[in-house]
Amino acid sequence: MGRFAGRVAVVTGASRGIGLAVARRIVDEGGRVVVTARSEGPLAEAVSGLGGAGVALGVAGRAQDGAHRDEVVGRALAEFGRVDVLVNNTGINPVFGPVLEAGGAAMAKIFEVNVTVAAQWVGAVYGAWMAEHGGAVVNVASLAGQHPSPGIGVYGVSKAALINLTQQLAYELAPGVRVNAVAPAVVRTRFAEALLADEEGVVAGYPLGRLGEPEDVAAAVAFLASGDAAWVTGQVLTLDGGRTLGAGVG
Repeated sequence: MGRFAGRVAVVTGASRGIGLAVARRIVDEGGRVVVTARSEGPLAEAVSGLGGAGVALGVAGRAQDGAHRDEVVGRALAEFGRVDVLVNNTGINPVFGPVLEAGGAAMAKIFEVNVTVAAQWVGAVYGAWMAEHGGAVVNVASLAGQHPSPGIGVYGVSKAALINLTQQLAYELAPGVRVNAVAPAVVRTRFAEALLADEEGVVAGYPLGRLGEPEDVAAAVAFLASGDAAWVTGQVLTLDGGRTLGAGVG
């Protein structure tokens, strides 16, 4: 028995990295998960690694596709009977450079996936289950959304918007639904590979002496999604290995 015994979570972007680590933590603590990703192959591997059909269900599709969201929530209810937790982990960052050089189309795409789609996922689970039964939402934001982040400015601005969305939804959906966020610094995932060309130099800026691991984020997400955080909503938990203790953020 664990903190998620009898509970069901939907975790987006969960075929690898942070999303998969979150799903694994929830399963390890007694829960069942519905995981999403774009590609069926990696998602099937993730489901198998999580323990198979008894505890995990994979639904492939694009996060911004409304039909996909409806299918995910519908199958969660049909096969597991409830949706107690939503973890919004899907995010993109297809551009690198100054904000004003990004272009309108790229900015619109980033905001669509990182902000609008997150709100739409909340709407899907809220309308289908949480409005009547309650629940918890955890959004995966970023340290880049709390401070200037050279090179990934558009991504950072979108994550700042996600943080504000978290607070707004926490206010609007209370008392039945809690909404919180985590804001990780650099975590060792494929998504962060472009930031790790000089890993030794990056690590030097972290007082705890290492980068984050997906499991570090998963532990924080599990806390916020669990009953241990029953009196916590509208908060952003920074996960940065002490990075922001020094001068400058970068």
